[in-house]
Amino acid sequence: MNTRWRVYLVWAVGVLAYLVAVLQRSSFGVAGLAAADRFGTEPAALATFVVLQLVVYAALQVPVGLLLDRFGARTLVVVGGLTMVAGQVVLALATALPVAYLARALVGAGDALTFISVLRVVNAWFPARRAPLMTQLTGLLGQLGQVLSAVPLVALLRGPGWVVAFGSAAGLGVLAVVLALVVIRDRPPGSPAPVAREPEVGLGTALRTAWLTPGTRLGFWSHMGTQFSGTVFVLLWGVPYLVVAQGLSPTRASALLTLFVLAGIAVGPVIGELTARHPLRRSWLVLTIIGATAAVWTVVLASPRPAPGWLLVVLVLVLAFGAPGSMVGFDYARTFNPGHRQGTAVGVVNVGGFSASVLVVLAIGVVLDALGGPGGYDPAAFRLAWCTQYVVWVVAVVGVLRTRRLARRELAADGIVVPPLREVWARRRASPTTHER
Repeated sequence: MNTRWRVYLVWAVGVLAYLVAVLQRSSFGVAGLAAADRFGTEPAALATFVVLQLVVYAALQVPVGLLLDRFGARTLVVVGGLTMVAGQVVLALATALPVAYLARALVGAGDALTFISVLRVVNAWFPARRAPLMTQLTGLLGQLGQVLSAVPLVALLRGPGWVVAFGSAAGLGVLAVVLALVVIRDRPPGSPAPVAREPEVGLGTALRTAWLTPGTRLGFWSHMGTQFSGTVFVLLWGVPYLVVAQGLSPTRASALLTLFVLAGIAVGPVIGELTARHPLRRSWLVLTIIGATAAVWTVVLASPRPAPGWLLVVLVLVLAFGAPGSMVGFDYARTFNPGHRQGTAVGVVNVGGFSASVLVVLAIGVVLDALGGPGGYDPAAFRLAWCTQYVVWVVAVVGVLRTRRLARRELAADGIVVPPLREVWARRRASPTTHER
């Protein structure tokens, strides 16, 4: 097979594996109201399903990163896919809460193995200049899994029912595992494995070294501030909020989730190209996305209920920037760490957004239980519950500003100076042909 076509075939199968993982991850979010009926749960208990899944996912990111550096991407993609298949089969048959909890824990574990492994495949098979764009495309095409959960899975839930819906999701997972086993390889033929530049070290030392690298921490805070709001919205609380607090039909709410995915796919390549062209200004992309997300949420929450339809569309469009914005965090991990430590660094970065998602999902459930009255769901309680996001945004922005300063200090020690933006603007006014990276 032509080398170029083989590169894209390996990448396409990796994207499929991630797309199916996103389907399995988000399937419970669109089934939230059906799950409440099936298991007889209140909002806080319903939130516990997603919290458990996200806790498992976030807790495994660093161990998975370390395993990725040791065993390679193909093995972890296959094992992750099989684990998610098992989780969806268990959930399809579950009629009791403990069994359902076990199912979501399995999905979270398999999901944790997948994404950063696929990113390793991207970094191994594509040149460094194209890596940011291909990373964006990987993450955003994978989000089509949310469309599968928002449309076909919802249709199956309303038609044949719970067992068929989640059994079908498991069947698609089997297909992805088989293709990954046959097609994916850790690196192109003839390409040497990454070689450590320092003597072999223990897992704890590798983790500490990755965390102490300022660029890794900058990626962590960037990922946290950009990713969590959209994740919380899509995984659990978006559909109940749109239906109960904003008066939309389930069909219109699902349509907005589909818009979320499509908008992210559209904007992702733009952010990827900006990241590649202006590597010294990536943090401004992150801060802009955080600021825009917080601003639009403020307008929505301050608006009389129900909010105008156009404003809800704007909210979903702005939330869609979060996923591609969070990919900038992975680019920090790639550029500030040597090849043999990138799995660990990417794992650390990925903890940022998902740990914040866990806290906010749980906080919203607690607020709804405390203030929502009978049944838990109440428009006024939802408004206050979504305000818990502001704490995370403040922490993330402070983290980005502090670690950006440390990372630039490290770059300066290597002879790379990042001039203040006011100097860049002054230089451009003086010479319009000057292009500052």
